[in-house]
Amino acid sequence: MIDLMLDRGICRLGKAGELERIYVSTDQFIYTYATTGDEASLCAMELRCLFGREIPPDIFASTRKVDASRSPFIKERIDVMYTAESLEEIYIQTEQINVGDRTFKVIFVKTNDLPRAAKIEYDERRAIEREIGLRIEGAADVKRPEIVYGIVTLGGRWYFGTYHKNDATWFRQMQKPRSYSIALGTRVARAAVNMAVPDPQGVRAIDPCCGIGTVMIEALSMGIDIVGRDINPQIATGARANIAHFGFTAEVTLGDIADIQEHYDVAIVDMPYNLYSSITPEEQFAILYHTRRIADRVLIVAIEAVDEMIQRAGFEIIDRCIAWKGSFSRHLMLCR
Repeated sequence: MIDLMLDRGICRLGKAGELERIYVSTDQFIYTYATTGDEASLCAMELRCLFGREIPPDIFASTRKVDASRSPFIKERIDVMYTAESLEEIYIQTEQINVGDRTFKVIFVKTNDLPRAAKIEYDERRAIEREIGLRIEGAADVKRPEIVYGIVTLGGRWYFGTYHKNDATWFRQMQKPRSYSIALGTRVARAAVNMAVPDPQGVRAIDPCCGIGTVMIEALSMGIDIVGRDINPQIATGARANIAHFGFTAEVTLGDIADIQEHYDVAIVDMPYNLYSSITPEEQFAILYHTRRIADRVLIVAIEAVDEMIQRAGFEIIDRCIAWKGSFSRHLMLCR
């Protein structure tokens, strides 16, 4: 038999001379993720915003390409090169790969939707990795490969492609030189940014109550165009110091949200909490009122549901979740 390379895959010339398609390559991505009970609601909403639909547990496929390191919950992404109903077909497909003078490694992704009785154990996973590795033209390097490939099963099919692991950049950003006892946690802040700005292309964002800059730092680390503002001069100075500490550059101005004249695509507002400050309900409403004036879309973070105040300001809540930390909760509400 002879294998022929076609535009969207490989076809095999059968005994009778007919073409038998072995596979069709697709613009598809496989993601795995993990969350805890306290953050399950936060994770679900972030993934809804990033992928535009409700996401099933643990592993899913999408045609949307999202950087694996954007989310605090996504673990890994496979950019699908080949898909087939059997491993044997995957083995045949991987024989087409030649990495040239680069080195490579193959990883069997443990997260899948197989029933417990069909679980693939460690030794079999390593055997599959070796079998694929032997078929790829090039030098394997398990310690420092230049290319990493992944193999995973989902929905009764096998998927193979380039593998990308979340590098958890936000861990570094947890240690800020300027801190504030009620500042938003880094993981929640990162998820909030993804909810507010699922696609950064061409988006101008603002954090009009930026505090020490936690939200801004997460947005800047993802390449999002964002500016900040705070009414407290010491806090605004702290935000500038924190942003500079991580090597980012962004404008942080001093002043009331009421004085902002520019218009933005989206705002992220971590509401000042009357539990910890002297802010009144009237002042909280003023923040929402002016946010409605300066932005078309807003992600609001508050220690309680403020639906009536949000609606009175002219917003419609289109999605929401609760992030827990022990007995303390924060409500995240996406509005337009």
